[in-house]
Amino acid sequence: MLIFQGAVSLGLLWSLMAIGVYLTFRILGMPDLSVEGTIILGAAMAASWISQGGNPFVATLMAILVGCAGGLVTGILHTKFKIPPILAGILTMVASYSVVIRIMGTSNVPLPPHGPRRVISVYTFLQEMGLARQISIIVLGAVVVFVIGAVLYWFFGTELGSAIRATGNNRQMVSAQGVNTDTMIIICLMISNGLVGMAGALVAQSQGFASVDMGMGTIVIGLASVIIAEVLFRVRSFWGRLISLVAGSIIYRLIIAMVLELGMAPTDLRLFQSITVAIALTLPLIQEKLAKFIEKISGRRV
Repeated sequence: MLIFQGAVSLGLLWSLMAIGVYLTFRILGMPDLSVEGTIILGAAMAASWISQGGNPFVATLMAILVGCAGGLVTGILHTKFKIPPILAGILTMVASYSVVIRIMGTSNVPLPPHGPRRVISVYTFLQEMGLARQISIIVLGAVVVFVIGAVLYWFFGTELGSAIRATGNNRQMVSAQGVNTDTMIIICLMISNGLVGMAGALVAQSQGFASVDMGMGTIVIGLASVIIAEVLFRVRSFWGRLISLVAGSIIYRLIIAMVLELGMAPTDLRLFQSITVAIALTLPLIQEKLAKFIEKISGRRV
């Protein structure tokens, strides 16, 4: 039960990052590697603010803003300086590590939830109401994910949100309609990385520390959640896709928890994550080949 609760709590928090990855990967149709930098920017900003006695909710808001700033930098590099999106994301990601050290002043900032050096986090008020720590993370995570999902569902139904979605579908056609596609790309990148920064802040407060290396493999985790959601839940509506992303993130965390429980060495986890994403990405091709093979065999039998 503790393993299940831990997987669900982490899955809910990381689903914000998965949604951010989905916005750029599927809606804009461009991979954004800057998320590996903006997630530690969000975690570093929140940890630094909270460790100095700041309000945790203000710290989380600051993490969202610094994440948006990272997305803005990537967007400007791509749209204004014509740098390919992958390279623009890498440049932002690399620069983020130096910024993180500047923010935290060290490579690791502890946020102990217990003991004499205990700090106040966004989960503390729920714990003071009598909830266990894992349950408080699940409750707050579920509320945050629901609110974010509702806001995104409303936003992408507006004229601006529709323009962003159209930009990802056909940039030339949208540009011909007088829409500034560069602005649409920058806005989407800012929203995406703002969500990733928020995820970093919430994860740092849940695990009790922020470190400069916590962003390693973030894009793989996000892609894994997105692909698992798309393979298992073939939904078409935007709201349904948001729900499936949350479910995909939780399922991914359950898979990771189970393989670790079965004895996999933590040092092999990155390899397992990469293999999982590779298999998930090739599943549509495998299914297509299998369907053609079955059709061919059936035709011969007839």
